[in-house]
Amino acid sequence: MHETNRIEFKRQLTDNPEKEVIAFLNYKDGGIIYIGIDDNTKEIVGVEDIDQTQLKIKDRIKNNILPSALGLFDVIVEKRENKNIIKIIVAAGSEPPYYLKKNGMSEKGCFMRIGSSTEPMPVKMIEELFAKRTRTSIGKIE
Repeated sequence: MHETNRIEFKRQLTDNPEKEVIAFLNYKDGGIIYIGIDDNTKEIVGVEDIDQTQLKIKDRIKNNILPSALGLFDVIVEKRENKNIIKIIVAAGSEPPYYLKKNGMSEKGCFMRIGSSTEPMPVKMIEELFAKRTRTSIGKIE
């Protein structure tokens, strides 16, 4: 296994898992994030407190991403090499651009997938996606 435009590895839960989730929500095919696999060595390291980590992931996605991602992701446990890892399955969202609630629809809030990396989304792309979603543009909102 290796990272691709649809697969991301994380050794452990980071401070901002929402960033990768948003990138996959904004990507045409969605994607999968594995927690407990080292992204450099591909070694299965596992996740210690599996239940607590699953709950934390669900709550962060539910509370920190707009529009709501409920129904567009699942957080499941898999066993590999007798170690528990977490698999976050993210579907392509139907209301892009998805963004971090605290940063809004900006380059600091919207992310996209380019190859095997997550990058800030350019403002022009954010505006185009928003215009398609609402049939208007951000510039016309008073």
